[in-house]
Amino acid sequence: MESGLLYLLAADLLLFGHVLFVAFVIFGLVMILLGKFLKWTWVRNPWFRFAHLSAIGIVAVQSWVGIICPLTTWEMALRERAGEVVYSGSFVSHWLESLLYFHAPEWVFAVCYTVFAALVVASWYWVRPRRFTRRPAPADNRRV
Repeated sequence: MESGLLYLLAADLLLFGHVLFVAFVIFGLVMILLGKFLKWTWVRNPWFRFAHLSAIGIVAVQSWVGIICPLTTWEMALRERAGEVVYSGSFVSHWLESLLYFHAPEWVFAVCYTVFAALVVASWYWVRPRRFTRRPAPADNRRV
């Protein structure tokens, strides 16, 4: 297999992972809110909730500091190594611009990320996650 093709494949896999990350952030909140009404207990899992809050928190902080997502940077570097054209700016702004023809300054995306992060924080109060608890040891491993 040609090295350029391998770089392109790696870039596409990274892009797919990036899309999954964005889907986790967006649909995670949708599932949390839906789960409150449908009484889904898994949406109160503290590990899921912490991962979800951390994901959008990192995105919001990066946008305000002016750091392009590392996934975007790595994907562009791989595409460049493969000899493909790369895009400038953030992953979300590029694809929104490409798919929706939405042109906006970077600060608009930072505000959107921050508002979304605030909704995720609010969901912690509206749909309380369970406490982190330690599971008891299995009965056969207990000391007598």
